[in-house]
Amino acid sequence: MTYDPLDPLVREDPYPSYATLRREAPVYQVPGLGIWAVSRYADVVRVLRSPERFSSAAMAAAVRKPADLAPEDGQRQAPDPTALSIIGADPPGHTRLRSIVSRAFTPRRIADLEPRVREIARDLLARFVPRGECDLVADYAVPLPVGVIAELLGIDRERQSDFKRWSDAAMRAVFDSPGHEEGEQIGQALVEMNDYVEQTIAARRSRPADDLIGTLLRAESCEGALTVDEVRLFVFTLLVAGNVTTTHLIANAMLALMAHPSELAKVTRTPALVPGLVEEALRYDAPVQFTLRTATQDVELAGVTIPQGTLVAPLSGSANRDEQVFPDADRFDVTRNPKDQLAFGHGIHFCLGAALARLEARVAFGELLPRIRDPIRQDEL
Repeated sequence: MTYDPLDPLVREDPYPSYATLRREAPVYQVPGLGIWAVSRYADVVRVLRSPERFSSAAMAAAVRKPADLAPEDGQRQAPDPTALSIIGADPPGHTRLRSIVSRAFTPRRIADLEPRVREIARDLLARFVPRGECDLVADYAVPLPVGVIAELLGIDRERQSDFKRWSDAAMRAVFDSPGHEEGEQIGQALVEMNDYVEQTIAARRSRPADDLIGTLLRAESCEGALTVDEVRLFVFTLLVAGNVTTTHLIANAMLALMAHPSELAKVTRTPALVPGLVEEALRYDAPVQFTLRTATQDVELAGVTIPQGTLVAPLSGSANRDEQVFPDADRFDVTRNPKDQLAFGHGIHFCLGAALARLEARVAFGELLPRIRDPIRQDEL
């Protein structure tokens, strides 16, 4: 068998390949890439909960690309890629970062956001419901998390259009391969974002506020407070991770509902099923299919030795379809309530923003579904 995660057909629908991997080669070295793909639930969990054997440093590469695009212009520069990123750090650095940053994501802070999340969702719906149709991604799934993150960070209302532009630039910097001219435009946008964040940091130091940046600046651990570079890098990480997770979650959930009209009817008829819809969508089609780790030593997994220094990809998207954990795993069922799904990771790198993403998705569908009158079917796309 062969598995190529870069194959367009595999990227469009990886689940048949995942099933073959789990059955025939649960630990598989991808030809040409050298990455070891880990596909079974138990093995994915083992990788994710063993930072001493599987380092997260490879994830830091995602935040290096923006620095390559940003122009050097005196004191102005993109977020420092050498600063410690929470997604690419191992203990003890990760322990320090998480102990500080987690104070900005307390259950109460997330719960207090719900009225504003609902207001943002309703404002977006008011723009396209009268038209009778929408592009769900462009009109709803993208601007909703962008608006919520702007609110969380305390971005001035008059700068939120700039914030959307910076957010788009951050996404393209990480996930695209822009040409020279577009790269310069992206780099300039990131410099503007960096300048604004630095100004906001200075303002919060002189006039404390209860937004996320203010909270991060006030919070300290026994090892000290966050540096300015760490705050800047966290804002950038939040822009990318916060947008990708929620946008893809909303879009994937809606696509699954369109492909399963009986489930759409069920959750529309019974709004109390919306939280179950969100959890099943996370399991059925995870917003992020895999992460990267580096083996810090030779590790035996499923009878295969992974050599020290090689990249490992724990496939959470495959783990969430493992029949040993989720019976009839290829069936989309909004009543399943799959509490053990791995869409938000596992172990020390479990997503800090998981509660926020769940809240955004619950509100998004709680407001959207009662307004749907004639949804198109998946085969009409």
